[in-house]
Amino acid sequence: MTAEPAPPDPTQPPRSKTGIPKNPGRRDLGLRATLLFPDRAIVEQFYVPVIYTACRTCYSEEVPEDIFRRAVAGDFDPSKMQKLISSVIESGHGSTIEHVVFTFAITGVSRTLSHQLVRHRAGVAFDQQSQRYVKFKDAATMLPQSIAEGDPDLRERYESQVDGALDLYGELLGAGVPGEDARFIFPNGTRTNLVMTTNLRALIHMSGLRLCTMAQWEIRRLFQLIRHEIFAVSPFLGSFLAPKCVPLGYCDEFKNRDEHCPIRPHKDRVLEAWSEKAGAAKAAGRALPTI
Repeated sequence: MTAEPAPPDPTQPPRSKTGIPKNPGRRDLGLRATLLFPDRAIVEQFYVPVIYTACRTCYSEEVPEDIFRRAVAGDFDPSKMQKLISSVIESGHGSTIEHVVFTFAITGVSRTLSHQLVRHRAGVAFDQQSQRYVKFKDAATMLPQSIAEGDPDLRERYESQVDGALDLYGELLGAGVPGEDARFIFPNGTRTNLVMTTNLRALIHMSGLRLCTMAQWEIRRLFQLIRHEIFAVSPFLGSFLAPKCVPLGYCDEFKNRDEHCPIRPHKDRVLEAWSEKAGAAKAAGRALPTI
């Protein structure tokens, strides 16, 4: 027997509604991101020392190989190493984190997602499952939740269209049509697999865009999984993977001018506040510092 939900507590204020889109991480979408390299032991032993060496080399007379040797040997306080790395990253000195890379197996994502993902070029490399050379006998597709939970008739028609396209693909292959031509019938929802290698700077940049609540739900879920994989090998490095508004301190998304996503104030609001403060300072005979 299912228990009845508890009635609302009249002594508690009503919970305010949020405009943030539903977290796609609460559903199993059938996609996966698996960190292939490095493992935790390699990250703990070498990755922070490599980044620390890059940071220290910029400001030290000591040669890089000695800095790295001492960092690996534990001659430096780990918390101080992390503090320097954090301050350098926050200052925008991103080249120091281009020296470490992560390789992921990405499976079960749609072609809609992969077309978005491979637009990232600087500091990242991709290899993707070929629809020309691979024969998709049991091609799987992604079903958007809005269709799955929407009008049953529309869902049935959607699934009929997708199934029909995949059935026709098999018939085309059976008739001797080359796979490179038969694949033209595939819908964007067809799943695919990739290998992605990226340096940390590029990964932080991609995560800033794709973890944003304005991002498309599927790619947002992918980067939630990627962030989870990085946290598993290094909570310190994983902490830098966040929506871009977090390090910026404000939101710069045009579609969030109404601030339905309240994680950070929109830049319009920040500029308005600055303008008001500058006006008040001017009226008081003071001038705010400018560059």
